[in-house]
Amino acid sequence: MITTFRGKSSILAHIVLIVGSIAMFFPLVWMLLLSIQSNPPGDATLGELLHGVFTPSNYTDALQSDQFGIYFVNSVVVATIVAVGSAIFSTTVAYAFARREFRGKGLLFGTVLGVLMVPPHVVMIPLYREIVDFGWINTYLALTLPFIVTPFGIFLMRQYIQGLPRELEEAATIDGAKTMGILRQIIFPLSIPMLVVLFIYQFLTTLNTFLFPFLFVNKASMRTLPVGLAFYLGKQSVDWGHLMAGAGMSAIPVLVLFAIFQRKIIAGFTAGALKG
Repeated sequence: MITTFRGKSSILAHIVLIVGSIAMFFPLVWMLLLSIQSNPPGDATLGELLHGVFTPSNYTDALQSDQFGIYFVNSVVVATIVAVGSAIFSTTVAYAFARREFRGKGLLFGTVLGVLMVPPHVVMIPLYREIVDFGWINTYLALTLPFIVTPFGIFLMRQYIQGLPRELEEAATIDGAKTMGILRQIIFPLSIPMLVVLFIYQFLTTLNTFLFPFLFVNKASMRTLPVGLAFYLGKQSVDWGHLMAGAGMSAIPVLVLFAIFQRKIIAGFTAGALKG
């Protein structure tokens, strides 16, 4: 009886996973089908897309027009800088909250958690004024520096570091290691699974950000992909083929990163679940 129940539960779990997988992959498939059609209508059915004429011209047109290559490079560079910076600096701050005792620690950490509840639109105007005063408009500094440390990254890494054994740090301290040595030789190596999760999350978030790059950049040569695609849509009216080709190419970095680091990502989520 127990075996039969477990068998039915396993079948049900597989059905749920299959349905969930189809729901997740269907938008990607739809995007791909639209991107390889010649002038597809926005209300085309799945049957019409499958029986249409396939062509790679949308991809070649997107690459050869409207500085798409520059937008792509800008997005990858900005997202990489922000993701790497967030992994390094958020972990450093998180280590202080997790392992050090100092006056006002609880209040400061409460402030970090409070920032998580503040919508980014609230700081839009004051942040824009600061960027203008610093003379950072149309620079990588404006697109990276304000976002290189995030409250979410600090909270995530603090929770993970609290679950690491203190004995290793105590042994390193006895051997004469300083704080930076402990971070470099113990905390960062042991936190690699969660660091990969944070890197991918921050990379994806930055790659898809539209509001602040749109505010801080008014030169075509400094636009990122979301901003470039918005202007591209305006130039092409509602040319779904070219738009989906551009969106498809913008998803390539994320898919590549996930394919490379999928084991680390799964390990990071599993470790976080086990540590509670």
